[in-house]
Amino acid sequence: MVAVPCLHTNPLFTRLADSDRILVAGAGGGFDIYSGLPLALCLLHQGRDVYFANLSFSALAGLPADNWAADDLAVVTPDTAPHQSYFPERTLAQWLHRHGYPPTVYAFPQTGVRPLRAAYRALIERHAIDAVVLVDGGTDILLRGDEAGLGTPEEDLTSVAALAALDDVPNRLVVSVGFGVDAYHGVNHVQVLENIAALERDGAYLGAFSLPRATREGALYLDAVAHAQQHTPDHPSIVNGSIAAAVQGSFGDVRFTDRTRGSELFVNPLMALYFAFELPGLASRCLYLDRIEDTYLMRQVHSRIAEFRETTVIRPPRSFPH
Repeated sequence: MVAVPCLHTNPLFTRLADSDRILVAGAGGGFDIYSGLPLALCLLHQGRDVYFANLSFSALAGLPADNWAADDLAVVTPDTAPHQSYFPERTLAQWLHRHGYPPTVYAFPQTGVRPLRAAYRALIERHAIDAVVLVDGGTDILLRGDEAGLGTPEEDLTSVAALAALDDVPNRLVVSVGFGVDAYHGVNHVQVLENIAALERDGAYLGAFSLPRATREGALYLDAVAHAQQHTPDHPSIVNGSIAAAVQGSFGDVRFTDRTRGSELFVNPLMALYFAFELPGLASRCLYLDRIEDTYLMRQVHSRIAEFRETTVIRPPRSFPH
């Protein structure tokens, strides 16, 4: 008989209750791992072993041999590649060290599904991982492929596909935070809600919960985002900047970086909500996952998705009725 959580409990953390060695991984590159930081900190504060990983946009190719734990699996510490100005994984490692947390962040280069899956498998075996929480800053990871706009799905769905076949990991979950931020990339969020409803019908939706700044983890997240903005002033995270602004109660066209000049933001409380899902259920709804299964390069993933879009019927965008 499947245990059903009570209303006063959180289904995501209930699912992780029996997991002792948990990997929190950023799905889409850049600062995505920061979107999972509050969850990871909460688990660390419960005494769990938590490991950080991120699909990386950093220049990993030039790292020395002793920075590699396996093929396509870089080990990033606070002292890694000090000459690189943009290195979110190192910036996070520095923040973790500053606050007394384990200061290692693993980084995956941008590859296709096959090498990324092998790298995940190596990391999972290295630490005997029994649960993976894949985090997307934004909502394009929830799109199945026939929506009006897909945002930037290549990295997110490569991560989903890589983990979907690792059935020996008992718990594989997906978390999305930053609802609305992908509108800049053409995502229709009515269709996101439609997809969440379908995942609920399939039994793959684990509910939503907010990140309050009045919590220990909320306050630490705001500190981490501010630290990252200070140390990456030329390329701060728009996604995490928006989420942090929402957590602090900001609303509307909030300015926290010149990168958003010329566009209008709509920061609002929904951006501070975590939506949680079963990864296998989410993967099963993606209409093109089989097409990217045998890819080795990210450009192959991009072309396979483009080919799929040319032959599929696109659902027309819808407006919020109120």
